[in-house]
Parts: sequence; structure tokens; C-alpha cells
Amino acid sequence: MLCKEAFRFRIFTTHEQAVLISKTLGCSRFVFNRFLARWNETYKQTGKGLTYHSCSAQLPPLKKEFP
Repeated sequence: MLCKEAFRFRIFTTHEQAVLISKTLGCSRFVFNRFLARWNETYKQTGKGLTYHSCSAQLPPLKKEFP
């Protein structure tokens, strides 16, 4: 018989840590949504999506464009 467990934790952050966590999640969300839009455009045009390598090659210019 398979038994599943879950743990719930609560963290108490300082203001600086909360700001850093918010920035990190915001950047991750921005990058994900940007590449999701590009993937959808490419799929509509060609019928195939983007690969990991084609997306990772586009990251350095993206970092320069949005510091």
C-alpha cells in the first residue's frame, strides 16, 4: 500500500529577503511568459515548438535588453 505524506512549512523572512524572493519570482514569471508566447507563435507558423537549446541561446540578449 502506498502512503503519501505532505509537509507544510512557514518561513519568517526579513523585508530584504521578501523583496529578493519577489524579484526572483517576478523575473522567472517574465521569462516563462515571454518564451511561452514565442513557443506559441512558432507552433502556429511551423507546426513545431521551440527546443531548449534554441530558447537558451536567446537568454543572453534578453538579459542585456532587460537588466
